[in-house]
Amino acid sequence: MSTFLDHFRFAQPQWLLLLVPLVALMILRRGRGAEAAIGFSSLSVLVSLGAKVRQTAFHFGLPLLLASLVPAILAMARPVWRNELQSRSASGIDIVVALDVSLSMSIDDFERGGRALQRIDAAKAVVDDFIRGRPDDRIGLVIYSGRPYAVSPITLDHQWLLDGLGKVDLNVLKEQGTAIGSAIAASADRLDARDAKSKIIVLITDGASNSGKLSPVEAAEHSRTLGIKIYTVAIGTLEGRVDRTIQRFPRQEFDLPTLQEIARLTGGEHYWAQNTTALEETFRTIDRLEKTESKARTVIDDHELFAWFLGLAVLTATAGALVIALNPPPSP
Repeated sequence: MSTFLDHFRFAQPQWLLLLVPLVALMILRRGRGAEAAIGFSSLSVLVSLGAKVRQTAFHFGLPLLLASLVPAILAMARPVWRNELQSRSASGIDIVVALDVSLSMSIDDFERGGRALQRIDAAKAVVDDFIRGRPDDRIGLVIYSGRPYAVSPITLDHQWLLDGLGKVDLNVLKEQGTAIGSAIAASADRLDARDAKSKIIVLITDGASNSGKLSPVEAAEHSRTLGIKIYTVAIGTLEGRVDRTIQRFPRQEFDLPTLQEIARLTGGEHYWAQNTTALEETFRTIDRLEKTESKARTVIDDHELFAWFLGLAVLTATAGALVIALNPPPSP
């Protein structure tokens, strides 16, 4: 029933006012007639007088003719089955999130709800929120360790993008290392193929670049020539260390000066998030900095139904006319 009410409409409902006099006419017709001029105890004596009047035409014919006016009036009010579609235009901002999935991202120096949280899980949670908060932006996802890998092209299908993000873990890529330069280059190549007024890379890492043939600064300079802005986000606490099973002499791998230089060269910003709250605030800041209005409009698709009501009116009127024609009143 709710679906019917959501879609059924009268495009010109003012014609429905004609139902008021029609209902009044039907009520008056059913009213009691004038009192008899002469009273008889029995009418049996009058049975043989005159021809028998055929009452069928008046019992059924006239009511059918009146009833045919109801669907006719409804047809004049233009009943329609309406579908309202929201049409959105993209904001003009294309974003690629480059997410570090090197083994050091397994360090659980973040916390949420009183329990330890791995860096990769903290990063995925805030990226998920970031994507959901920008429904009008085209967003892609590149993950990297020793080499980059495109999880999702730049798309407006955010549910498909989020499904891909949910499947990301530290076992997707087998190559060890952190190839920041290669990740930037792979992200920039995808953005360069797009015709957008604003192109952005959000680079998330917990370490220094130690793999790949292209240095991060060289990749940043290339991105600048393409008009791409890079926001760099370093995650991890100062005390965070790579486990000895991953690195024999564990140390904090942050290369903050390089990340800052990448952001400076491309006109972006650099952030260092040492806890979950700071990481969430970082992405809220990026969201505010790179915001633009998008246009949305409602497309109304009306499927006309008046023909059905008009057909019912014609069918009912025809039935009433046939009843009267087949049962004419007696000749005087």
